[in-house]
Amino acid sequence: MTELRRRAPGTEREAAESVSDKETDTEDKLGFSADVEGERGRDGDGDTKADGPAVPPVTDNTPECLTKALQGLSSRWKNCWIRGILSLTMITGFSLLIYMGPIMLIPLVMAIQIKCFQEIITIGYRVYHSYDLPWFRTLSWYFLICVNYFFYGETLADYFGVLVRREEPLQSLVRYHRFISFALYLAGFCIFVLSLVKKHYRLQFYMFAWTHVTLLIVVTQSHLFIQNLFEGMIWFLFPVSTVICNDIMAYVFGFFFGRTPLIKLSPKKTWEGFIGGFFSTVIFGFIFAYLLAQYQYFVCPVEFNSETNRFAAECQPSSIFVLHEYTLPTVVRDVIKWETVTLYPFQIHSIAISSFASLIGPFGGFFASGFKRAFKIKDFADTIPGHGGIMDRFDCQYLMATFVHVYITSFIRGPNPSKVLQQLLALHPEQQLSIFNTLRTHLKEQGLLTQ
Repeated sequence: MTELRRRAPGTEREAAESVSDKETDTEDKLGFSADVEGERGRDGDGDTKADGPAVPPVTDNTPECLTKALQGLSSRWKNCWIRGILSLTMITGFSLLIYMGPIMLIPLVMAIQIKCFQEIITIGYRVYHSYDLPWFRTLSWYFLICVNYFFYGETLADYFGVLVRREEPLQSLVRYHRFISFALYLAGFCIFVLSLVKKHYRLQFYMFAWTHVTLLIVVTQSHLFIQNLFEGMIWFLFPVSTVICNDIMAYVFGFFFGRTPLIKLSPKKTWEGFIGGFFSTVIFGFIFAYLLAQYQYFVCPVEFNSETNRFAAECQPSSIFVLHEYTLPTVVRDVIKWETVTLYPFQIHSIAISSFASLIGPFGGFFASGFKRAFKIKDFADTIPGHGGIMDRFDCQYLMATFVHVYITSFIRGPNPSKVLQQLLALHPEQQLSIFNTLRTHLKEQGLLTQ
């Protein structure tokens, strides 16, 4: 008090504002004090009792016809039947889209991405709704649009080169695409800074980080789905199918034989389901890879045909999709009495992909389980009866998409003549002529050209 009396009136006002800021900052810790108290009283499985704000539970939207048909069953068997019926329905719809063509899968990925983003952002909005943050939801969706504009613009430049060269406006958009993308993001960034409210600084930055982490998890990895698809539908369909197979078989083995808990984050997961899912997925993947590798429709890169003005998958299959004869090791020959086997090299790659889907892929689900436990919710949403939200079904798929993209770039992909040609056609005529002369001289030195 003596120190305050000695201060001038302006200094005294600054000190009062400083105290006010400290009080506001203390109020804005998102319940961290409650977390500290929760640390002192943990429950049996190691979760804090005050782990953060709880989200209102989602409702059960199981169709009434299913509810009536299964009303005599126990909750365990009822949930099993609901999951099974809805799984078959989703697989049927997915198969129909595959039949309609690879380009139909792009809107599917886009729709799933938007729904997953909405589910995660909604959790943040529900948890912190009482703070009435300005522009939180609007800016979240704005940043989603910006990031999608950037990624899909990159895809347009890479795979729609023929179409871009026909339209002058598209050429300008592609030429300045990255600058436009950065300008759009910068506008959102400035709006966020201008929307900061004194009493909610810390909370607003938490939500800013929430949005960007969601974009990283959902949008970036869904873009990798599209990249994998253009490498050939097999690189999209096979990984997705192995994750689905592992999910189903782990559930089946866990349902009938599960006794040993696997991880505390997911109490219903068992070692029996985990191991059974692994072996089932590897066997399924090996057989499924053999079936897919036989068809150009699945193995050829998806490219735009300027003559027909549509995308097509027609090519001379690469070496990994051509049958090879392999000599078996002596130990194996002595057991099965075969000296050689004929396989597609892709079947060998399928073992690595299937193993990742069943051993590492589930950790995407465990990550999502930890996230849900942090906010005391069972599912991200109630979009699919018996399954939860879209994000509940695709938590492992996103991790798988990243792995497959890295696997392709590391072990599969070589130089792409189509992309090189597109880049050459985008050059000025004198640059094209210079490259032509250099290439002709090189081919003559190699003895491939005689004139």
